[in-house]
Amino acid sequence: MVPALTTEFFAGVYTGAARVAASSGFGVVLYPSPEGIGDTRASCSPPADSPTESSRPCAADALTAIRGDQLPLVMLDSDPDGSLGAATVNLDIADGVRQVTDHLLGLGHRRFLHLAADIASWTFEVRAHELNTRLARTPGTSLRTVRAPISIDGARTAAESALAAQGPRPTAIICDDDKLAAGAYKALRRLGLRIPDDISVTGLDDLALATAIDPELTTVRLDAELFGERGMQALLAVLEGREPEEGDIPVQLVVRGSTAPPSTP
Repeated sequence: MVPALTTEFFAGVYTGAARVAASSGFGVVLYPSPEGIGDTRASCSPPADSPTESSRPCAADALTAIRGDQLPLVMLDSDPDGSLGAATVNLDIADGVRQVTDHLLGLGHRRFLHLAADIASWTFEVRAHELNTRLARTPGTSLRTVRAPISIDGARTAAESALAAQGPRPTAIICDDDKLAAGAYKALRRLGLRIPDDISVTGLDDLALATAIDPELTTVRLDAELFGERGMQALLAVLEGREPEEGDIPVQLVVRGSTAPPSTP
């Protein structure tokens, strides 16, 4: 189950999962379940008669309510402590945020704007928590957070509003997603600000979009295909009564042209 079939990231997850499934004689059926559409338990019903690999569109409690502990279940990008016994597979998102933050701090940035995804989910809570924790350890830093839907236009509107507010302008914008970063690019250009001369921008995902915009985006590479592979390997392990492989999947900061030392002290 995936939130939608229209994103590059979930296409990569599917590719990896299907490759591992095929090697074990299984096919993969995707069930898109966009957030906010319909009742959660009802939206989980179609795949409930077969093992399910879920990427957080349905809560673990909703799925276990359907079949109890008889449903072999793996949750991707989900809180291990809130999965009600379901196996979880996660990318090391917290480390990705640490890498971004340390990169910007190392360049000399101290005033930050966090363009956060307006989605109530564990993965975005992790990003906000890690960012706040990391900056709290560095004296002289400031952080403002604004939320936006994961869309370029939504991010542009939120970023424009934040940058127009009174007070010292941030020297770096940390975005939860590459699409949010693209929206920040548009906002900065409408305001006559240069990237990275006036403000640095970072993303998270390393979508194809990251190298299509100018300057190319400094972001965190998430290996979506490996994510799908590990998820399916975990599901096969659960089906066979084995313990899935433990440990989060490493992520990598990719430094490009959108970050530089701040132009002001």
